[in-house]
Amino acid sequence: MVDADACPVKAEIGETARAFSVPVLMVASHDHRLEPQQGVDIVQVDRSNQSVDLYIVNHIARGDIVVTQDFGLACIAIGKGAIVLSPRGEEYTNDNIDYLMERRHELAKRRRTGGKTRGPKAMNNDDRDRFQQKLTKVLRNEQENHDV
Repeated sequence: MVDADACPVKAEIGETARAFSVPVLMVASHDHRLEPQQGVDIVQVDRSNQSVDLYIVNHIARGDIVVTQDFGLACIAIGKGAIVLSPRGEEYTNDNIDYLMERRHELAKRRRTGGKTRGPKAMNNDDRDRFQQKLTKVLRNEQENHDV
């Protein structure tokens, strides 16, 4: 399941999932136009702030793969037993999500008091390749675990 509103690796997800014959569900608000792809279902939700996250939370199951940049959504998905990846190929786990949530909180506090913070660096082809390699590895591991 993909938090597709601002996901920069939608094409890579579709391509990799097709190679493993795995269905994909991209969830986005009506503000984002998604192009249909073979093997990719699209769900459009209303424009309210957390609609995409709520849809994903209410529809994920243990073992699903979730792609998101949202640490809050990642935290909930991990708690529900999902495998969670960032669009840069980082896997969010119980071992790193607390740190990421703490860092997000500290940066938000700094911004509220007028401090400056830097956003993420721009996505590049290395990031896309790293993501696709990680997704391939996760799908291969899942396939092997189900074949046993």
